[in-house]
Amino acid sequence: MDVQRLMPGDTANARLWDAFVQTCPQATFFHRSGWQQVIAEVFRHHTYFLFAREGETIKGVLPLAHVNSRLFGNALVGLPFAVYGGVAADGVEAADALESHAQVLAQRLGVQHLELRNMDRRHADWPTQDLYVTFRKDLLPQEEANMLAIPRKQRAMVRKGIKNGLASAIDDTVDAFFALYADNVHRHGTPALPKSYFRTLQQVFGPDCEVLTVRAPNGRPLSSVLSFYFRDEVLPYYAGDDTSARELAANDFKYWELMRRACARGIKVFDYGRSKQGTGSFAFKKNWGFEPRPLHYQYCLYQRDAIPQNNPSNAKYKLLIATWRRMPIGLANWLGPFIVRSLG
Repeated sequence: MDVQRLMPGDTANARLWDAFVQTCPQATFFHRSGWQQVIAEVFRHHTYFLFAREGETIKGVLPLAHVNSRLFGNALVGLPFAVYGGVAADGVEAADALESHAQVLAQRLGVQHLELRNMDRRHADWPTQDLYVTFRKDLLPQEEANMLAIPRKQRAMVRKGIKNGLASAIDDTVDAFFALYADNVHRHGTPALPKSYFRTLQQVFGPDCEVLTVRAPNGRPLSSVLSFYFRDEVLPYYAGDDTSARELAANDFKYWELMRRACARGIKVFDYGRSKQGTGSFAFKKNWGFEPRPLHYQYCLYQRDAIPQNNPSNAKYKLLIATWRRMPIGLANWLGPFIVRSLG
């Protein structure tokens, strides 16, 4: 089994890569080759997109990026800014070859750890982060059936949004979305990703990256979500809302509108995405009738003794979060990209 690196600008092998990803059951939206361009152009991280080849046939892929930060450590990650990652392969031989190559690469780069964001546990003896879960659910073919599948209290919130005269539309740009998103993460005390990142996502992934925005009857944006489409799935991935969104039930209406539109276009799976256990996001998704599925982020540790905890739940970031909330949002949006590029 020959393991090679997909080089930037290699369109021929990129096409073969994406053709494999479209058919491999283990592959996700985050295995698409376009992430190489996004991560390299926006965040300036070195990428190592590995593929296993048998003859002229690709048998597996493993997208990786090298994130080296004075604040948050030196790591080889599959894949930063993605909730799913790790190996997608046809067979054990290709999977093992890719992981072995990744471990050799990690040691050559001198990283502190290799992180693979697996949906399923692959190695019983690898240290595993069990902080995160994902929420996925099959959509029913009929719109009304999906409405009735929402638990009663949450369904009442959706109907409240409808009664409030809210409306949704697909936006051509990320402008309204970014304003809501940046304000939302600032209120939570975390840095915003740069606006250029979201623009690049739209440029690279085209119609498979879509922004839906909910507006009040007067046209004011209240809540917005940027979603990815992959095969027969929709993944609402980044979101933001106005401070009045909860009172008007704009968030509930937003996700219903996304679900309704996905149903109309024949999408079969609604992927509500990753949440940390015990958070408000976790409870919100449970209230929609989705059941959590553990994610298995697995590590090879080289220059550290424990799994890194670079997330807002870590108590050592409490003061930083409180300080960030008090920072003027203009300054936060300018400074944020320099920090968040290493928090992927």
